Amino acid sequence: MRVRLHRFTSGLALVFLAVSSAAIAAEPADDPNRWDLRDLFPNVSAWNAERNEVEDYFDALAECEGRLGNPKGLNTCLERYHTALKRLYRVGVYASLLADQDTSQSIPLEMRQQVRRLYTRFSEVTSYMAPELIALGADTIDDFKKRLPRLTRYDRLLEVTLRQAPHVLDPQRESLLASAGAMGGTPSAIYRVLANANIPWPTIKLSDGESVRLSQSGYTKYRQVPERDDRKQVFEAFWSTWQDYEQTMGETFHAHLQQAKFFADARNYDSTLAAALGGTHVPEAVYRNLVKQVNDNLDTLHRYLTLRERILGIDQIEYYDIYPPLVELETDYPIASAKPLVVTAMAPLGEDYVAKLSEGLSARWMDLYPRENKVSGAYMSGSAYGVHPYVLMNYNDDFESVSTLAHEWGHAVHTMLSSETQPFETARYPIFLAEIASTVNEVLLVDDRMQVATTDDEKLYYLGFLLEQWRGTFFRQAMFAEYELQVHEAFADGTPLSGARLSEMYGDILKRYHGHDEGVLTIDPTFHIEWAYIPHFYRNFYVYQYATSITAGAAFAEKILAGDTQARDAYLNMLRAGGSDDPHALLVAAGVDMTTAAPYEAVFRKLNGVMDQIEAILDNQEQ
Repeated sequence: MRVRLHRFTSGLALVFLAVSSAAIAAEPADDPNRWDLRDLFPNVSAWNAERNEVEDYFDALAECEGRLGNPKGLNTCLERYHTALKRLYRVGVYASLLADQDTSQSIPLEMRQQVRRLYTRFSEVTSYMAPELIALGADTIDDFKKRLPRLTRYDRLLEVTLRQAPHVLDPQRESLLASAGAMGGTPSAIYRVLANANIPWPTIKLSDGESVRLSQSGYTKYRQVPERDDRKQVFEAFWSTWQDYEQTMGETFHAHLQQAKFFADARNYDSTLAAALGGTHVPEAVYRNLVKQVNDNLDTLHRYLTLRERILGIDQIEYYDIYPPLVELETDYPIASAKPLVVTAMAPLGEDYVAKLSEGLSARWMDLYPRENKVSGAYMSGSAYGVHPYVLMNYNDDFESVSTLAHEWGHAVHTMLSSETQPFETARYPIFLAEIASTVNEVLLVDDRMQVATTDDEKLYYLGFLLEQWRGTFFRQAMFAEYELQVHEAFADGTPLSGARLSEMYGDILKRYHGHDEGVLTIDPTFHIEWAYIPHFYRNFYVYQYATSITAGAAFAEKILAGDTQARDAYLNMLRAGGSDDPHALLVAAGVDMTTAAPYEAVFRKLNGVMDQIEAILDNQEQ
């Protein structure tokens, strides 16, 4: 996921961070390719002053305990709650962006630690609120709203809180769970230390004589090298190293499953899946339908793997053959040409969308190029309400960078539309919806490139690019989602889950998805340990949203590209709706129901249509 929503919930009490702006490297005031954080705070001293004021403001929140039992008191306290949260988000965004633009500086990292502690303090001082609201009950709150109509501004929070009544505890136990929340992240922290610092990664020599170290990032880089024997060596060395830690990682993941079940049980949920989906009220049928639809259509993935085998010119595709690009093409997209290209590609979304996109791309809202000590990857940060979104990129003048640009600005314009339409209380949208906006932009971009492509190589490149993106985002994430569900259910049933057993379970799913038994793609048992490498498994039932988002995005994009203005307007209205309703309800209102087969049929039509085009080009070339 590339969108960053800043929902810190761990840490301890704050301490004063005395620091001046001079202690941090100055931002170039006139560099159009660097973001201008002064739109958030003029300098670190101003940030520090606001952070301390926010901490002091928590006293006003604490004073609300026991004072929600009348319309005026309830209104005052809900206003304080949202005021504190709005200011807290802004403080958090500034610290995070400042740290990410230069990870070598210690002060921004300390600032981010201060923010995490502040979020935990916020959770602690508001832990009384849900129990007190639930004790009031819906009838009393409805009466309060009649007597004081401006309380309706908080309808969404009140609705969601009252709906959680079966899962909210008394204030004392709520406070205890809030304090215990930080411990729930311990298995994930152990994973990060092992995977990124402690495991002694192997060094291998490639066929060109280069010696390379297969760390996490090294594996990602070298698994797609063109020489097949090198890829095989990379896979065997990397996954054999993970196998050495199978038992350790098994215990670590087992501890995560234990804490997940503890918190689900403590809140009276029937399962960890119900607990994970309960916060956003996404029906379990959405999750289980994803697994069903993908399994019913694995022949589409198998067709893709067979096509990859043909393009790569190999007799039997192996698991180490899934990462090299289908088609190599030298692309040169400097940012000066990429920005107008993306704007043009988004024309089907209408004038208002294009105007907002153009505004953002022409302003200093983006940190564009890679540099030493800057954080890797890309994301959009839009949590500072009343301030524009920020986008972090590591732009490399290639088409993948252009696609990432379109993706991240899909998030950014979503945030602009939501913030323009919704008050702070309902502007924030969940991840379940977030990736839809980015997916639609990616599809529109490739469609635009296909319209102007003049050679077979160009067409094959763009089609292959889209196809590979969707293999990784749709099929692979759905596979992870199925495995995660299977493991959590096995743990709940009391099944012993050693590292070896977790590998066996993952291997069975891995082989089924890739057609091992049908002879489509061969899976070596060494690779069954791949589950241990996936950090997302430490965020309960998170990855499924990648697959559902790309599915909904495909359904919208298909209609938008067909010129269906009604579907386009429904899609844009969904973006404007922010978090004003349950995400699944917003999707249904826009014409996409993820509990049905229809949106998945759009995905498979798209994928098979792309493969039809590729095969037609290849057949023509072979004549």
